[in-house]
Amino acid sequence: MNTPIEHPKVNVLGIGIDAINMEKALEQIEEHLVERRKGYVCLVGVHGVMEAQRDAGLAKIYASAALAAPDGMPTVWVGHHQGHAEMERVAGPDLMLEVIANERLRGFTHFLCGGKDGVAEKLRDQLIARYPLVKIAGTFTPPVGPMSPVMEQEFVATINRLRPNVVWVGISTPKQERFMNHYLPLLDTTLMFGVGAAFDFHTGRIRDCAEWIKRAGLQWLDRLLQDPKHLWRRYLRNNPSFLFYIFLQLTGIKPYSIQPAPDLSKTSPQPAWAEQQSLP
Repeated sequence: MNTPIEHPKVNVLGIGIDAINMEKALEQIEEHLVERRKGYVCLVGVHGVMEAQRDAGLAKIYASAALAAPDGMPTVWVGHHQGHAEMERVAGPDLMLEVIANERLRGFTHFLCGGKDGVAEKLRDQLIARYPLVKIAGTFTPPVGPMSPVMEQEFVATINRLRPNVVWVGISTPKQERFMNHYLPLLDTTLMFGVGAAFDFHTGRIRDCAEWIKRAGLQWLDRLLQDPKHLWRRYLRNNPSFLFYIFLQLTGIKPYSIQPAPDLSKTSPQPAWAEQQSLP
């Protein structure tokens, strides 16, 4: 077995984010899949960082991730400030397509878990049309709240019967991170990815923006203009606070230590993934 790839961590308000770009992310994902090394992949942006400031449990989930990739330019800019010039944005929707389209990963199977009713099935059909060689083993739409015991048993049994190599989780942050942390030990799969709104982006429910808008760190504004009713509270709560606290960190006024990975042998018996619900 090869020595696991390790990347330096960028300290963003105490959350360790891997200083990577898309190419390095794909290399690590391939390593995990080839060697069947279980784990989950988190795409960490401002929203996730700020949620983790309020929730120590979420911070521990990020610390336990096989890969915590920079989803958003503010995390990349912090990485550049800390000396990681090669670090680039690795967004969930982009990573999903890169993994599915990658020739070296073509033999692996996928399972789509997320979206509202019918979205996962629509995404499956569109991915098959776009990538005819992709192998999608199945789909599942989780409820807004906790699963019933029967539904949970059926979900776990379905995954363990199909044994997909990859489970794509398109719910929302922080719900999807809790979902992956809780279910990964129960599922016969290798990697779970929390890709947030990727299901909606790739089925056209959310309009994508120009690349220059993303690189300018303004994709949040494009999302806000598309859905101000549901998103204004999130951005009003998180963005100014992030700017304030990251200023304190980068100027040395308030130091932060990266959250260490917890003991993975100690897991909660309760499915806490559904305790909070927020938009993707």
